[in-house]
Amino acid sequence: MARRHHYKRRSKDAPELDVTTFLNLMVVLVPFLLITAVFSRLTIVELNLPSSSGGPAPVQPNFRVEVIVRETGLEITNGTSIIAAIPKVEEEYDLERLSEYMVELKRSYPSHDSASVLLEPFIPYDYLIQVMDVVRAVEVEGETPEEMQLFALFTEISVGEAP
Repeated sequence: MARRHHYKRRSKDAPELDVTTFLNLMVVLVPFLLITAVFSRLTIVELNLPSSSGGPAPVQPNFRVEVIVRETGLEITNGTSIIAAIPKVEEEYDLERLSEYMVELKRSYPSHDSASVLLEPFIPYDYLIQVMDVVRAVEVEGETPEEMQLFALFTEISVGEAP
């Protein structure tokens, strides 16, 4: 006698996917990633860099603010002679004194908006940014300590290598 196989015929339908576990993982993972994400603020500063194209000779301005960042300290010049030399204080640049000088120069030349920040080789990039921030604006306290106002000084900044 022939043996009969009584197997269930397999259905031709594809099995259903169970995505419950995956959805549970996403419910936990998405808030965790949002909480731990670091949101950074990018600030773009427009700089005037020297160009290689030749052109008519520029008209020499009568006054030019230059801040030279040296290993020994900061120098403020007018393009030809040194106006002030600010030595380092405890191996750090004295940015408060630089800010005071920039405010004095802005009072003397209120219509002048351009300045140059020149660095010696091997000066860390962080110091360039700190000096540019001081040259560009000054924070002034308001009537209450919570009120801080930012006043523009020399907003058109050029960057270069120190002579």
